[in-house]
This record gives sequence, C-alpha cells and structure tokens, in this order.
Amino acid sequence: MEPALSQIAERIRAAAADATPLRIRGGGTKDFHGETPQGEILGTTALTGITSYEPSELVVTVRGGTPLAELEAVLAEKGQCLPFEPPHFGAAGAAGVGSVGGMVAAGLSGPARASVGAVRDYVLGATLVNGRGDVLTFGGQVMKNVAGYDVSRVLAGSLGTLGVIAEVSLKVLPVAPAEATLSFDCSQADALRLLNEWGGRPLPLNASCWFEQAGTGILQLRLRGAVAAVEAACAHLGGERRDNAHAEADWQALRDQKLPWFDTDSGLDALWRLSLPQTTSALALGDGDAPLVEWHGGQRWYKAPSAQAARIREAARAAGGHATLFRMPAGHAADSRVPRFDALSAPVARIHHALMHEFDPHRIFDRARLLAGA
Repeated sequence: MEPALSQIAERIRAAAADATPLRIRGGGTKDFHGETPQGEILGTTALTGITSYEPSELVVTVRGGTPLAELEAVLAEKGQCLPFEPPHFGAAGAAGVGSVGGMVAAGLSGPARASVGAVRDYVLGATLVNGRGDVLTFGGQVMKNVAGYDVSRVLAGSLGTLGVIAEVSLKVLPVAPAEATLSFDCSQADALRLLNEWGGRPLPLNASCWFEQAGTGILQLRLRGAVAAVEAACAHLGGERRDNAHAEADWQALRDQKLPWFDTDSGLDALWRLSLPQTTSALALGDGDAPLVEWHGGQRWYKAPSAQAARIREAARAAGGHATLFRMPAGHAADSRVPRFDALSAPVARIHHALMHEFDPHRIFDRARLLAGA
C-alpha cells in the first residue's frame, strides 16, 4: 500500500478507536453542497496522479485527490474529455482546485448531462477506504465487469458518507468533431415546447439553457456531433449562430454557476435546484426572478428565500420531481430548520442508512451531510 493511502487508513482506524468524527475533503470547492460539514478534516490532496490511461481503450484511472483540471488537461492532449462536464466551482476564486474524488462524491454534472449521462454512468471501478480503515476495490476498467451490486457507482453523490475515494476508473470519450451554439429569443413556455419537439427528432442536441436577460427570454442550444450533422441541424433549426469561443466561455460559466443570473450576493434569496420531468410546463413559483432552465427542461434553478421551502418542494413533487436547497446567499448561514435535500421515501431512507452502516459502522464519517439528523 502506498504511504499516502496507508496514512489515510491509519487515520480512519484511529478515529474509529476514539470516536473522532471526520469529514472527507478534497479541494473544498463543494463545501457548500449538502448540510453544513462537520468533523475533523480528512484531506485527500496527497492522493494524486493518473495511475493508468489507455486512450485507445477510452479508460483512465486516477487517484481521488488529483485536481480535476489536471485530469481534463491530460485528456484534452489526446482529444478526449469527461463528457458530463463536471463543475469546477473553485474555492476563493481559485478555479480548478476541485478534486476527482470530490467530483464523484458530489455527483454533480454540467450542461450536457441530459444528453450524455451523469457522473455515475462513467464510473467503472473504484478503490475505497471505508470506516474500518479497510481498503476495498470494486468494479474494474471495462464496462462489462459488474457482478452483483455496482458499488462503484453508489459512490456518486454519496458526499463522503461511505469512505475515502482513493482511486477511480472512468470512461472517457473523444471530443466531438463539430460544435455550434444557436440562440433564440423566446418565452420559457416556447423554449420548453421547442426543446421537447426537437428532442423527438434525430438532432445532435447536447445542451440547452433558457433564462431572462433585460426582460427578454433567451434560449441557448448547443449542438455536438459529426460535422455534417451539426451543419444540417443549424440550417434546419435557424436561430442566431454564435461565435464558438464566446459561446464556450458562457457554457463554462453556466457549468460553474458564474453567469450573472446566479449572483445572489445582493439579496436574501437562496438558490434552489429543481429536478423535473423534461415535459413539465413552466411552474409558477411566486413573483421572483424567472428561473434558469437547462437539461432540456429537466433541471431548473430558482431564487427564493429558504422560508419558502414547503411551497417549492410541494410544487416540485406535484410535477413528479424534487427540490434541493442548493446554495445559501453569500454571508448567510444555512437555516437548520430547512433540510438541503428533499425527504426520502421510507424504503429509500432504509437503504441509505443500511449502506452507511455497512461501510461506516462506527459512524465516524459525516453522514448528516447527506441525511439531515442522521
């Protein structure tokens, strides 16, 4: 066992022996996500480096503390990428310090998620240090290697409640040969109608974003694929074709929530994330700003006070989805009365608790980060 991994395992065993709570932390770019982190920090920054990369096989294996930007740069040199576009966010203005392990643990995906899949869909295998200090390996480096429970993918979105992600194997894909972004002036209702109509056609849709700017609704549509397919789609759909360099900067800003729409510093509104069926019509959620809609209608961002949690979550449930209190305004503490995540059904909650107990029987990891009051 390499020294850095051995030290982490020893730290966990010592914490289990004296009941010291730990919270696993990579670059710290997602400390805001989930309930307020608790416990002594168990850092993963010593676990760095790409241990295996086979471009011809479209598989990379990388240690959990490796900076996400470093991995993406290596892939880009070979004309490959993480197609789900994981957010970087950045801590204190230091963009790109997020870690690969944090990417998996947070389970967040960027603008292309509705078209290409989520983080979990690209996880092939993982090495984990559990709450006993045991080093466990799951999965492998090919798609068809799973027998029994696919534990590797369970780690996606677990927020450090199951153990330290020491290493992960990921499927990667070639960068698309062609890309174009089209812009349309339209209302939210028209944007949702168009996206659902286009979704039923053989078009190379990759990402979409609708928002209001100066009172005008704007739909941005990104196409990716073969050159002929992208050019044919542009000719068929119309709209205003944007310069690729400027459009790419905006898509990255959307990925990292740096568009002006996401600015909550000047008010008391929290940022709410609603996951809904793509066919859901525009929701009336009060007199606040119009939402930002992406994932072809499947993900919608609203700004509203945390005190409106019950109304927002009821509207999401009525539409067949759920709502997450994603981020509080800068300088405002979280309201402990309002859970960040929507309530789980009783059967799903039992599964969560059972998994946490199996991986962390001594309860040293910060399970309340994911399940409030756990």
